[in-house]
Amino acid sequence: MFCAAAEAARLPGRFKRALPLRARSPSPAPAMRPAFAVGLVFAGCCSNVIFLELLARKHPGCGNIVTFAQFLFIAVEGFLFEADLGRKQPAIPLRYYAIMVTMFFTVSVVNNYALNLNIAMPLHMIFRSGSLIANMILGIIILKKRYSIYKYTSIALVSVGIFICTFMSAKQVTSQSSSSENDGFQAFAWWLLGKYSIGALTFALLMSARMGIFQETLYKQFGKHSKEALFYNHALPLPGFIFLASDIYDHAVLFNKSELYQVPVIGVTVPIMWFYLLMNVITQYVCIRGVFILTTECASLTVTLVVTLRKFVSLIFSIWYFQNPFTLWHWLGTVFVFIGTLMYTEVWNNLGARKSQPHEDKKK
Repeated sequence: MFCAAAEAARLPGRFKRALPLRARSPSPAPAMRPAFAVGLVFAGCCSNVIFLELLARKHPGCGNIVTFAQFLFIAVEGFLFEADLGRKQPAIPLRYYAIMVTMFFTVSVVNNYALNLNIAMPLHMIFRSGSLIANMILGIIILKKRYSIYKYTSIALVSVGIFICTFMSAKQVTSQSSSSENDGFQAFAWWLLGKYSIGALTFALLMSARMGIFQETLYKQFGKHSKEALFYNHALPLPGFIFLASDIYDHAVLFNKSELYQVPVIGVTVPIMWFYLLMNVITQYVCIRGVFILTTECASLTVTLVVTLRKFVSLIFSIWYFQNPFTLWHWLGTVFVFIGTLMYTEVWNNLGARKSQPHEDKKK
């Protein structure tokens, strides 16, 4: 994988000479951190999807209580270990975090509500894989960026893949409704506009991309403080959950009424929904910690590739374990999405450069 040492290996000769010896030959311990982070991402994020679907299948509207529990856990952990009980001053002014938090909170809530709008978990994951599209579109509009034909092709593949999965899922919803008398296209339009599921996901996708661009500009101005941003992104929105208090309370009552479950090893008996929620929160924390280590140890290409492959593994497991309906058209759309994503990261070009590097070194 292309981490800090690999990036240094591709620097021009004059920069290589300027690097200290340990930068060119990292010790074994730091070299293990990326592998450890990848393990955290796959173990944490993939298992998090499992517990999220277990929660959503029993209570589809439980997104708010799940998000609140995740935010509270990460905020408490950050307050203790990052903010040093409030004694440490933030490196980035709080007014910028307030803007970022507004975007972050909105994206989280809208994504959760999308699960309530008759959308399957696999389709939810596939659609969110279109973040590359949103980032490219906003990058062109806001940052005036220009991209190669290769990357535009990847965007087209991802777009086609998302459309295929969306349209086929809409037809499935139509076929499951015996009272529907509309044809396929009318049902698709009603599902798209009337139930707001795709509109909600599109809004969240664009808002998330805008937040990423805003965060990128902040890091350029104030330096990278990913762990600090993680804390404030989860701590500052907590008062906003007051507006969702009744919904959170209602689902807490429903969780209390769920069947009892004896937790392995410790032998404590709790309502099973609370156990699912606890495991979801823990795995979410493991996932985010893994992504944080990757962003500090590896190039952005590696982070994007790992997260994309994690989504694919989560998708496959969700379909297999939960027996979600998935046709050949869904598979075709999935292939388009992930091939397009890998094309965007230019992983094949970088792998080729990686393989040719030893031959170039021998010639020198």
